[in-house]
Amino acid sequence: MAYSYEPHHFEDFEEGQEFISVGRTVTESDFVMHSALSGDWTELHTNKEYAEEQEFGERIAHGPMTFVQATGFVYRTGIVERTAFAFLGMNYMDLPNPVHIGDTLQLEIVVDNTKEVGRDDAGLVVLDTEMENQDGTVVFKGDMKFLIKKRE
Repeated sequence: MAYSYEPHHFEDFEEGQEFISVGRTVTESDFVMHSALSGDWTELHTNKEYAEEQEFGERIAHGPMTFVQATGFVYRTGIVERTAFAFLGMNYMDLPNPVHIGDTLQLEIVVDNTKEVGRDDAGLVVLDTEMENQDGTVVFKGDMKFLIKKRE
């Protein structure tokens, strides 16, 4: 059941636990907003005529935009709402296939591990993620490391 999860504290996460996000359709506006925010106006993402002559035959999403959408889906599930102190990075990230305007994306999340980090107020939670489009094609894979509050 997507997007109705309660916020999870460090103690609530269990290895192997699974979550799934809501879906979201990528729009032309997403491409423009990402370009404007990042300053990346590469023609493969912003020039329809140029992109049609390239390998994918149309514009594709920026790799960082795909990553940002994946992190956004984690937050949209609600599991780290008001409990995440920080996003600490990733050990790996793969973008095996492009994202296109009109693709509908959804993220699957599995708790890879939890770890005490020597803090009384928080611990490390590593989430293994995989994002697919409407056809089941994987467009993003990666683990995300979060510093999550402990219960008081």
